[in-house]
Amino acid sequence: MAVYHDEVEIEDFEYDEDTETYYYPCPCGDRFAVTKEDFMSGEVIEAPKATKLELVKS
Repeated sequence: MAVYHDEVEIEDFEYDEDTETYYYPCPCGDRFAVTKEDFMSGEVIEAPKATKLELVKS
């Protein structure tokens, strides 16, 4: 069982239309990024470093 720091929804992300990428500031100070294609695929999306974020597809 994985332990998560936070659960975030895609609506909480900033979206860059040019790159079709969603961005979210990580608690570790890094910037979590996921492309629209990766998000829609339903694959597990890794957060940077040791950050534990769970992306919820709603």
